[in-house]
Amino acid sequence: MEPLSKNVHLDAKQQRQVLYRLLRYTKPHGKSLLFAFLLLVLTTVGEVIGPIFIKIFIDDYVTPRNFESKPIIILAITYIVIQMFNSLIMYLQSVKFQEIALKIIQQLRIDVFSKVEMLGMKFFDQTPGGTIVSRVTNDTEAIKDMFVSVLAIFLQSFFMIIGIFIAMFVLDIKLAALCLFLLPVLFYIIHLYRKLSSKFYSELRELLGQLNAKLNESLQGMGIIQIFRQEERMCKEFAAINDAHYRSGMRKIKIDGLLLRPAVDLVYILGLIMILSFFGITSMKTSVELGVLFAFTTYLSRLFEPVNNFMEQLSFYQQAIVSASRVFHLLDEKELAPQQTEVEGLEIASGKIEFRHVSFTYDGKQDILKDITFTVNPGETIAFVGHTGSGKSSIINLFMRFYEFDRGEIFIDGISIKTYPIEELRRKIGLVLQDPYLFYGTVKENIRLYNQEITDKEIVEAAKFVQAHDFIKDLPEQYLYPVNERGSTLSGGQRQLIAFARTIAMNPKILILDEATANIDTETEELIQSSLEKMRKGRTTIAIAHRLSTIQEADLICVLHKGKIVERGNHQQLLAQKGLYYKMYLLQNGLSEKMEEAVHEGSSRSNQSFGI
Repeated sequence: MEPLSKNVHLDAKQQRQVLYRLLRYTKPHGKSLLFAFLLLVLTTVGEVIGPIFIKIFIDDYVTPRNFESKPIIILAITYIVIQMFNSLIMYLQSVKFQEIALKIIQQLRIDVFSKVEMLGMKFFDQTPGGTIVSRVTNDTEAIKDMFVSVLAIFLQSFFMIIGIFIAMFVLDIKLAALCLFLLPVLFYIIHLYRKLSSKFYSELRELLGQLNAKLNESLQGMGIIQIFRQEERMCKEFAAINDAHYRSGMRKIKIDGLLLRPAVDLVYILGLIMILSFFGITSMKTSVELGVLFAFTTYLSRLFEPVNNFMEQLSFYQQAIVSASRVFHLLDEKELAPQQTEVEGLEIASGKIEFRHVSFTYDGKQDILKDITFTVNPGETIAFVGHTGSGKSSIINLFMRFYEFDRGEIFIDGISIKTYPIEELRRKIGLVLQDPYLFYGTVKENIRLYNQEITDKEIVEAAKFVQAHDFIKDLPEQYLYPVNERGSTLSGGQRQLIAFARTIAMNPKILILDEATANIDTETEELIQSSLEKMRKGRTTIAIAHRLSTIQEADLICVLHKGKIVERGNHQQLLAQKGLYYKMYLLQNGLSEKMEEAVHEGSSRSNQSFGI
């Protein structure tokens, strides 16, 4: 699957495929569309028969100087009534097309957003957030323009051209047949415009996505940008993308300026000269009806009016097709979250965890995890330590089913993790991340996370359990205190405590702590250590930690190095091995191996002198 950021030019066949797929969204609105088309036909009829009435007035009353009042009044009233009804029908069909378009885009946006929610974490690792936002907002808005105006005007133009040629053939077959030669020229202009403009619209949409991605990156990392004085660099990068967008836009404007109205107007002038020449030559041999001349020149003008409208809307059409191809590219994305072969009714009972020879790679080339094997019995705690990039978080990602592992198997209670319903896994496994994410809302809503089964009393109890209640009750509105995006009005430690309360409120069977105390100060960490101890009781726990002091009580500690478990045992056993864990312990406690040996030797001599 190609990345979303890649710019792909669509040929004519691909454009047709995208259009057919877009039109499938109109199926649920068949009756409404049929009604809108009927109104469109009536509007076209009203537009076409107008010049006929004027032709009758000129040829039957003005030319023979027949000013009999009654038929003229009837003719005038009929003409006015038709135009009034035509205006009303035009309004109704416009509203109807708008309504259908908005419903289609509403469904399309829901489809796109739902698809994004189902995609795997690997997709988000590879795709800038601004690019995805551009798909859901800008691209769907461009598609809306197609359904709102392009589709209606295309159809209206088509019906208008057909109606005008029918009226022309009724008036004069020879001249109407002569005007048919204008159509191939117009079709060639349309074909040439579509071919040239498609490339520029693809570039414009791609660059707009890049602008959104750069803006999103800047807003998310504003603190880092200002700390490291990267404002000028970010501005230059944004300006470069913006300049490329401008240049692509100018190329599109030049194509529009050449092939839209100017080229069509030139063909119109040639057609008008042809009609006037025909009537001039004919008048030398026989009399010419002025009404027919007026009707033909009027029809020619009205023939090119829908063509001009068609050409102008072709610009929006090209944008919509390119945008739709980008949206469908996202909808067709196959990097889904790992799929379960669910066994209905299967539940996690005791929480025993087992990894058997699990290997995993992110890019399909280099293994991040290599032959990982371990077992955690119900109620036990296993901790993973290791240097950055050793694979600690990857174990969590596989166990949480964020990624699909390549080889080996993972079991819970002796049953493959792939067979549990995903709802059961999410309900029975509680995860606390190093960087907790808080949603816009209140403290209470962030603890409950819209799970209505959790009562207000349980929310307070969960907060008390993790020592969060004390700071929450000091907030202006306590549990109803408003939380901004990402919890920016709360400290890192407060956000982490709310994340703890959120997990405890779920009452999970298995607890995952991914550097859960990394953002908490030492004093707060000491306060919640007892809470963490209570949290772990009766729950199988997987903990990832850099600070070894937080996992010394773990039943099993696994030391990871370059994706492999190189040491395992409890705290004392690993210290006795004097391997990688021992070196990490000395480093974190500010000791060297020689200092540690000196301390041990001094302690031994003191013990001997005291007869110990």
